[in-house]
Amino acid sequence: MAAAGGDHEVIDVEALVSNLQRKMSGKMVMPPRCSIFKIPTILSRHNKTAYTPNAFSFGPFHHDTDQLKPTEKIKSKYLLGLVSRLSKIDPNPSTPDTILRNLTNAINDVEKEALQYYAGPIGKKADEFVEILVLDGCFIIELFRKKSYSELREKDDPIFNMSCMLQFLSHDLILLENQIPWLVLDLLFKLTPTTSVDNKSLVELAIDFFSYLFTENPPRAQSILCIIQNHEHKHILDLLRSSLVLNSSITKQKSHKWQHMRSATGLRDSGITFKQNLFSDSVLDITFCKKKGVMAIPPLLIHETTETVFRNLISLEQCCPNYEPIVTSYAVLLDNLIDTNTDIQILEKNNAIVNWLNIDDATKFFNKLYIDTYVKENYYHQLTSDVNGYCRRSWHKYRRILKRDYFKHPWALMSVIAASVALILTFLQTLYAMK
Repeated sequence: MAAAGGDHEVIDVEALVSNLQRKMSGKMVMPPRCSIFKIPTILSRHNKTAYTPNAFSFGPFHHDTDQLKPTEKIKSKYLLGLVSRLSKIDPNPSTPDTILRNLTNAINDVEKEALQYYAGPIGKKADEFVEILVLDGCFIIELFRKKSYSELREKDDPIFNMSCMLQFLSHDLILLENQIPWLVLDLLFKLTPTTSVDNKSLVELAIDFFSYLFTENPPRAQSILCIIQNHEHKHILDLLRSSLVLNSSITKQKSHKWQHMRSATGLRDSGITFKQNLFSDSVLDITFCKKKGVMAIPPLLIHETTETVFRNLISLEQCCPNYEPIVTSYAVLLDNLIDTNTDIQILEKNNAIVNWLNIDDATKFFNKLYIDTYVKENYYHQLTSDVNGYCRRSWHKYRRILKRDYFKHPWALMSVIAASVALILTFLQTLYAMK
């Protein structure tokens, strides 16, 4: 309403106070399990496709996306195959309907707990949320089983008979917005033991499925399992981060200091050489030997999904409380190392990376990977400091030039030796003449 004698609008203060009180009465503290977020615009704007599902939705955030609905039939087919198989091997014969009811009741019992993993409203009623968790969870554990045990696959399996499907799933399963809680997966997995060959844990099945995500020569699952098996995982993306972080020694080198490091080309020109590090179970374990001037790098496989997994891992560290920015620090270090195509070629020649992409695309990926992130802790400060100290000594640069120009070929080496001998003889002759 307008005030008398003017256009000033009268504000209902009591209504405003009531509205503010209602807003303050909601939950103001983020649940400790909260770890599934919608990506902030400041991060997603750099490459929206790295955060958006290609073919499959998992969880509530992308469930109603029209282009993802056709694959719901595949999930239903997997669920039908699972309950049918369970009904046949059950010592106390049960119908598929009974098994499905038991699975649904089990997830319904943990529905409120599962909801705590999601940041913000999910836009789904409780019954619809439970249905999504059952369908998506059973599909994922069946997918992992069929990847490890080919005898569980049917002849008309729509995933393993179409090569593009596994590529789509490798992308869609690692998106932060597209996760479902690990407790749901673990519960469904324990309720659905199928055959005698099904002897791997859920963690081991997941590691097997993503075995070639980071490296061309993945470490044996057992070496990873002994460390991460008893670790509490929040979802698949969190498990993948744990497989890198918990198997790395880099976590012991935290510092709040930052130094810029030269690119691979600049380091090479300063006398530093690169080699493949085959003694680590994590691509994070980049080391530097000050005495020899050698940087050892576990070979990173660069392919179509590499940018997606690193962007989502970085977003997880940025959005989730109490996550150390370890993968983000790794991204900063790679950005220092790789500025141009020449840097990629140097690292590839020394087997420090394996590049399956166009070289221009690989270079651009590294140059913009951690833009707009906030990193207050550096896990490679000691390495960077040692490298910069080595580069400041000019002798290393001259030694490299000498080795490159004079010791590269046998004839060049013989020429240098001959010239040195001639110089020494001339000196001795002059000294004898003076005496």
